[in-house]
Amino acid sequence: MKSMSILKEITLKPKGFCVSAQGILDRCAEKMTAEIEQNGIKTHHLRSSGPGYLFLPSLLNDESLPLDARERAQRILEECEGGSIGSYTFARGIKKFRDSICKFITKRDGVVPDPDNIYITSGSQTSLIMLMKMLVHSGGSLKTGVLTPVPAHTTFNMAVAGQGGLVVPYYLCEEQGWAVKLEELHRALHTARGQCNPMVLYIINPSLTGHVQSKDSIAEVIRFAADERLFLMVDEVHQDNVYGKETEFYSYRRVLSEMGLPYSSTVELASFNSISKSVMGECGLRGGYLELVNLDTLVIPYVQKFFNTHSCGSLMGQIGVDLMVDPPQPTQPSYELYTQEVQSIKSTIRNNAQKIVEVLNGLPGISCQPVNGGIFAFPRLHLPPSAIKHAKEKQLEPDLLYCLYLLEDEGLCVEAGCVHGQKEGTYHIRICLATPEKTMTNVLKRLKKFHLYFISVFP
Repeated sequence: MKSMSILKEITLKPKGFCVSAQGILDRCAEKMTAEIEQNGIKTHHLRSSGPGYLFLPSLLNDESLPLDARERAQRILEECEGGSIGSYTFARGIKKFRDSICKFITKRDGVVPDPDNIYITSGSQTSLIMLMKMLVHSGGSLKTGVLTPVPAHTTFNMAVAGQGGLVVPYYLCEEQGWAVKLEELHRALHTARGQCNPMVLYIINPSLTGHVQSKDSIAEVIRFAADERLFLMVDEVHQDNVYGKETEFYSYRRVLSEMGLPYSSTVELASFNSISKSVMGECGLRGGYLELVNLDTLVIPYVQKFFNTHSCGSLMGQIGVDLMVDPPQPTQPSYELYTQEVQSIKSTIRNNAQKIVEVLNGLPGISCQPVNGGIFAFPRLHLPPSAIKHAKEKQLEPDLLYCLYLLEDEGLCVEAGCVHGQKEGTYHIRICLATPEKTMTNVLKRLKKFHLYFISVFP
């Protein structure tokens, strides 16, 4: 392994943290992104289940293709204006697709949603931004405060700031598996008052640390939101990927309903789902949905008018959402192939999670909490003082320096924890689990080799 010298070629204030040595990117074998397809896990949901045929309708008469897939494609065309996927749709999405989402929620939660409260968008990020535009008030002496978990998605923080709001951080408890702690929510809220007007509580479940909230934890958060009159925004895009032992996904919608009055009729909730994450992995199609619960009846017309001022979500994204919530059934020809693919992807992610925890917890200077859901692990780096000092001299965060050296020496591209937020004095890396098992084995082998070398260079 060659010496760690690449920082000589990085300016003191690196633009985009780009490494200038050409050979490094040529050797970059694994980029651990959040995109399943880009990481090498190929999904065939659309091609095997019908919507892919919509680009070439003549395939609908090809009897060599699954009958149920052709029938689904035909039904979709009948829902489209002019019988074409090139048409605009209703701003909230095609009614049939919203009905399918309602059936999905009913099966999952035992409640019957109103399809008029369902909004299909071009992905969960679009839903979040649109909701921020409605909730954040740019006028007044105090900004609208949004309680936001740390770590979280940087794009969400930028969306809040972009609308003139203020991010109010609350820290997930790493020592307890990245749990959401009620006392931390109270601390964050108390700190924020006087600096802003806290109105929104943002939750990610499963989180990007691999934590999955229990039913009791969710009920606790709902009571907190009710007591403090906070609007609940819940990102549940990884809900179909929960694999921890004795771990079950509970939606906020379900727990809120089961809590009964007064909570079930008063706590305002927005929940999000997407085809980009977990098993679907169709990032490029841009599809997701938002359900609004318990909004004041006087507010609903304004919400609908707001969505009507925006173009409809991508039609192919809407079709992807329909497939996610209404997949092939056991009696249909496409069911076996679809099920095999889904089970294979879930098995891969689960096995990778187990490998990461086992390997990293066996190394000095690094630890990883249990990963029970989602597609990320967020291991902690216990860096020696000499490494921290060296990073500060280079005007870099220590975990970013670690990631840059990892890229140079082993061609592995992972994200530094500082990108997503972390407690002061702690350092992390984020690794995506959605990659082939063979690749993950190789990644962990190279990460182990690098890490042992790194801590020997900085004792």
